[in-house]
Amino acid sequence: MTKYVQRGETIDYTNASASKIAAGEVVKLTNLIGIASTDIPVGSVGALNVIGVYDIPAVNTEAFTVGQAVYFKDGKVQSNETDAVPAGWVISPKATAGTVARVKIG
Repeated sequence: MTKYVQRGETIDYTNASASKIAAGEVVKLTNLIGIASTDIPVGSVGALNVIGVYDIPAVNTEAFTVGQAVYFKDGKVQSNETDAVPAGWVISPKATAGTVARVKIG
C-alpha cells in the first residue's frame, strides 16, 4: 500500500561533507541537483529544493537555447554531460559570453 508523504518540492538532506552548505548553494546528488534552501551545518539535516527555476552560474564559452538540457560540473552548468550531473533545462536563452543560466531543475 502506498502512503502520501509530501509534495516533493524539497527533500531532507544530511550534510555529510566537511564544510557547511550555504543557502542557495548547488548540491550534486547522484542524478540531479538540489539547491540548499537554508544553511546546512556539517552533520545536520536541511532542506534541498529539487523543483523550481534558478539562476545558476554557467560556463561563458557556449550559448544555451530554451529547452536545452544542461549539466552541472565544477560549479557551473554546461551542455557537456561528461562527468557531470544533470541539472535541468534552460528556460531563457543565454549568450555565449553570459555567466548565468536560468534553469528549471527537477
